[in-house]
Amino acid sequence: MQNETKNMIAFAVIAGLLMMAYQVFILGPQAKLAAARAKAQHSQTQFQTSTATPVGPAQPNLSRPVALAISPRIQIDTPTLRGSIALRGARLDDLYLKDYHETVSRTSPQVELLRPEGMAAAYFAEQGWVGANLPGVPTPQSLWTQTAGGVLSPGHPVVLTYATVGGLSFSRRIDVDSQSMFTFTDTVSNLGPAPVTLAPYVSVQRQGLPAGQARSNIVHEGAIGILGTDGPKLRLAAYKDWKKKGEIDWQSRGGWFGVTDKYWMTAFIPAQSETIDAKARVTTDATTGIDIYETTYASQGRVIGSGRQITEVNHLFAGAKTVPMLKGYAKTLGIPLFDDAVDWGNLWFLTRPIFTLIQFFYSIVGNFGVAILMTTVVIRLITFPLANKGFEMGVKMKKIQPELQALQKRLKDDPAAQQKEMMALYAREKVNPVTGCLPILFQIPVFYSLTKLFTVTIEMRHAPFFGWIHDLSAPDPTTFLNLFGLIPWDPATTPLIGGLLAVGGLLGFLHVGVWPLLYGASMWLSQSMTPQTGIDPTQQMIFKLMPIMFTFILAQYSVGLLIYWTWSSLITILQQYVMMRRYKVDNPIDDFLHRFSARPGTAG
Repeated sequence: MQNETKNMIAFAVIAGLLMMAYQVFILGPQAKLAAARAKAQHSQTQFQTSTATPVGPAQPNLSRPVALAISPRIQIDTPTLRGSIALRGARLDDLYLKDYHETVSRTSPQVELLRPEGMAAAYFAEQGWVGANLPGVPTPQSLWTQTAGGVLSPGHPVVLTYATVGGLSFSRRIDVDSQSMFTFTDTVSNLGPAPVTLAPYVSVQRQGLPAGQARSNIVHEGAIGILGTDGPKLRLAAYKDWKKKGEIDWQSRGGWFGVTDKYWMTAFIPAQSETIDAKARVTTDATTGIDIYETTYASQGRVIGSGRQITEVNHLFAGAKTVPMLKGYAKTLGIPLFDDAVDWGNLWFLTRPIFTLIQFFYSIVGNFGVAILMTTVVIRLITFPLANKGFEMGVKMKKIQPELQALQKRLKDDPAAQQKEMMALYAREKVNPVTGCLPILFQIPVFYSLTKLFTVTIEMRHAPFFGWIHDLSAPDPTTFLNLFGLIPWDPATTPLIGGLLAVGGLLGFLHVGVWPLLYGASMWLSQSMTPQTGIDPTQQMIFKLMPIMFTFILAQYSVGLLIYWTWSSLITILQQYVMMRRYKVDNPIDDFLHRFSARPGTAG
């Protein structure tokens, strides 16, 4: 009995010691960790609350010099960028792109990417910190001090500092490369007696939409990012949908997030191991009524012990979306799907390789127009078997056209018999009319892909060809209304005629230049070499009017697209001519040459 009592006492003591050890070494640290996590989550909640309603300026109509003068500044000067960083808020809000101009003239103003708060359509990027019940943490209105560096340029970073009354010290190093990438490295030191919890965040904010910038259905403009917890996914929010939803949340591990225009983008890139809470939200300023579009993400809160420090690094891309540069950053910085910043469209599997081919030829010849011609040849070679079969069937259809028309005329009152005889004729001559339509069907996705390509890729913007073509992404600047410049008259500036045409919506429609006319002529010639299987006069009339209709319609598209189609049509005509000669079928080219040679005075 005594032994049992001793054993029970020993068991109780050992159990108590084990429980004490478990409490000290296991439960205690877990409780502290849980408390730190809860505090970090509370800090993130505080961050979300603190930035839920961005406030715009009371009167956003300042001139640029006045808006810039509100804050001391650090100048930016790189081979591709110029501007400044505001020390108030340590905000990047003044940036121009040196290599790009508003028009094709090199003397026109450089493209403005970012503009300071206080101006209409302000657009800027910032990085910051928030914490629960931590007074003195720098805000967008806090004034930082430049402690190192001069002008920000490649290889010459600047260092900013900010100290709080609570014992926190913030140091921000800003680097920039020779292209379009900034690196923000924040170091936060806790000099106080107690641990603190801070959450880092970034924000790209646009106060109202840019003036004069049309929203296009073919180009995505608005929020953009690659975000996801189970793999990178493209996330888009066009301005209209963005405003309608108010706020869109995405959780992600790594990725990138920002605001894109057709050719330019401003986007932050976190460490790819970082878990972030991304939001695209729109708020309306109660005073001015301005819609404030913001893309932002917050990282998890950090617990900084007394006497300790932490570091947070974010990259910021601010520049033109050139594909080689985006791919270069994707490779060197490990940024997922960074070239998806270009809106390749639903037919990306065609648009991407076509663009790659054009850029390859451009690297050889140095002219995008010539590169387009070379790409056209490659596309036609790839599709040659299909096109050749279609042309062959078209020639066969043209060869049996007289017999077909006679059959249709003879059995016009008996549709059933007419259809039966037509099928028998097709079978006897081994003709399948559907095959002749295949080349045309293939042109539809190619047309869409090329339209997308000439619209969204900045490489085509202001890219010259030859002669009067100085911008492949714009319509042909000439017009038949003034005989292509021979008459010194601009219809748009003529009060009576220009006004009437503008009111009727015809001014742009009637602006038809040389390349649209060349395309229309090539389409007419190709069409005249294609058999018309129907005898309905209305259908025949529509068929004949199509080259004229497409001339006016496609005149509004980029001239680069017209150059492609005109050159492609000429290749088609050559293929058709060879086929028709091979099957001994009359064609309009030989007919024209025969009539021309038969004219008096033209014989050799």
